[in-house]
Amino acid sequence: MTMIFGIPVQALFGQLLIGLINGSFYALLSLGLAVIFGLLRVINFAHGAQYMLGAFVAYLLLQYLGIGYWPALIVAPVIVGLFGAVIERTMLSRLYDLDPLYGLLFTFGLALTIEGTFRYLYGASGQPYAAPALLSGGTNLGFMFLPNYRGWVVVVSLVACLGTWLLIEKTKLGSYLRAATENATLVQAFGVNVPVLLTFTYALGAGLAAFAGVLAAPIYQVSPLMGSNMIIVVFAVVVVGGMGSIMGAILTGYMLGIAEGLTKVFYPEASNIVIFVIMAIVLLLRPAGLFGRDA
Repeated sequence: MTMIFGIPVQALFGQLLIGLINGSFYALLSLGLAVIFGLLRVINFAHGAQYMLGAFVAYLLLQYLGIGYWPALIVAPVIVGLFGAVIERTMLSRLYDLDPLYGLLFTFGLALTIEGTFRYLYGASGQPYAAPALLSGGTNLGFMFLPNYRGWVVVVSLVACLGTWLLIEKTKLGSYLRAATENATLVQAFGVNVPVLLTFTYALGAGLAAFAGVLAAPIYQVSPLMGSNMIIVVFAVVVVGGMGSIMGAILTGYMLGIAEGLTKVFYPEASNIVIFVIMAIVLLLRPAGLFGRDA
């Protein structure tokens, strides 16, 4: 059996794959958080609940309407995005002129309300959600066995992350969004509907979280607790990457996912805290984060 640093190569690459999969979810979720914070200056503590909502919407679409995985990849993010748009327009928008702490407290309360509702309706145990038949089985790469669905998750999350970055950084719509956060009055003077842009931004972040939830459903099951289990780690990822940095959120998500996977190989006892240790070190050396701008 081939060994690397005394570790069987299959075990090493298996943990690397797990790290990449976790990193894919970290990147997608931290990207949504970074978009909302970078453009709205709102720390969206409801992001984990929106991730959970995406998985539950996919599950309910299948259970009650017979709508399977592939349509749910589009329908669930749209439904959760519309829900986010309603929340932003009716409640969150009233807090923009107040201290950012009010937005954090509101979204934290919203997360507890959503999670509590689904725990009451479905209990704390997970609901199974099958992967699509097209992605069943796996592929033998010689040095490891790659489950097809997990490979799909890595690829599609990377495409979604890069697509969102291009939308924000390289399109006219993205330039309007970024300009509106710097000087909303000036942008509105040019005939741009700034409130609609802000609503779209929050809906986009919520939709990204829901998209990650649909991807996660066949791997982690559908549970009311899946968002609260993930959100603290994702906040750590955003802090390490730099609050509001879009590309920082993407790169750091994958990097920390891989670091977590490798830690499970070489020092399993530290795998649950390695991301927070890295966060502490980064904050000591560079408080703005790896890709953040110094104030």
